[in-house]
Amino acid sequence: MSNVPSKAASNPVIESEEHRALRAAVAALGKRYGREYFARVVADGKHPDELWAEAAKSGYLGVNLPEEYGGGGGGIVELSLVLEELGAAGCPLLMLVVSPAICGTVIARFGTEEQKRSWLPGLADGSRTMAFGITEPDAGSNSHRITTTARRDGGDWVLNGRKVFISGVDIADATLIVGRTEDARTGKLKPCLFIVPRDTPGFGRSPIPMELAAPEKQFELTLDEVRLPAGALVGDEDAGLLQLFAGLNPERIMTAAFALGMGRYALGRAVDYARTRQVWKEPIGAHQALAHPLAQSHIELELAGLMMRKAALLYDAGDDLAAGEAANMAKYAAAEAAVHAVDQAVHTLGGNGLTREYGLASLITAARVARIAPVSREMILNFVSHQSLGLPKSY
Repeated sequence: MSNVPSKAASNPVIESEEHRALRAAVAALGKRYGREYFARVVADGKHPDELWAEAAKSGYLGVNLPEEYGGGGGGIVELSLVLEELGAAGCPLLMLVVSPAICGTVIARFGTEEQKRSWLPGLADGSRTMAFGITEPDAGSNSHRITTTARRDGGDWVLNGRKVFISGVDIADATLIVGRTEDARTGKLKPCLFIVPRDTPGFGRSPIPMELAAPEKQFELTLDEVRLPAGALVGDEDAGLLQLFAGLNPERIMTAAFALGMGRYALGRAVDYARTRQVWKEPIGAHQALAHPLAQSHIELELAGLMMRKAALLYDAGDDLAAGEAANMAKYAAAEAAVHAVDQAVHTLGGNGLTREYGLASLITAARVARIAPVSREMILNFVSHQSLGLPKSY
């Protein structure tokens, strides 16, 4: 089986020689594990520890983190490339989105020196992981309705609230929790970020059963009078959205990478099948009814990949405003491209597309995740309509 390569990546104007070399190395790593390994891990209820460890040893997990703390000194451009190539090989690592991309970036940009020394080396070498908790049961995509609160109590912080659909809490050493200072109840949004170690008293978790074949589990979290030292606060409590979107923009870019890898994997399986499957005189790939939709999927994935690279470059250059727009567009485009690619791949294989042998049926559900999380496609369209086009809000 071969996956469809990204043609744009072979152009030195679009991607440097170093990036192409990184792609090739990560692709080779992914090929050694592949979809069969990933499916076996899921079936056994385990985590892809072997792949995580080897990726860490090669320096891929922390490629975006500062060199002085054990990282590779790159940025989201490099980390998104790593995730895309692993996904194209059929073995994506979802925790790359959460641990080094969101949490590592936030701590690197806004953390205290103590927080950086404590967390970044471990996030970079894979020995420590961190989850990210923002979504709440009654807030949905409206971060202004977050009700998890943090109040001061002497020199400590005390957190109360609930979170849902939080990935990997069972394996994470801590969770970066998004709360609000109590005066935010007046209507002014002041999100604050807190590092909550897994075994902190009052910090509870329960798994959410999901119709999703993935090694990373989803959890509902409860914070009941969770007491944290002053040093648990990341950054300035009054910085607000600046710090929050320092993590959310990489999350959107990495979700795009996740979707692109998935789409390329599905398209690769379909193209291989269409080249060799013969029912009449010619292979089925000779028929335009199948060839054209596959070609269209390839085009859509290429276009989404270009927008993802633009978003990552803008973010790494420090242009947060432009990166926000591009990151949302990239996530939208990649999710749509992945859904279309998976759907067409299953259709190309017919009944075989629904068998475990070909490993495509599970992607029908997985591809929809990129449309929903971390922000729905409808909210992205809302963002573009009023932020990019200047149209009035409906909410």
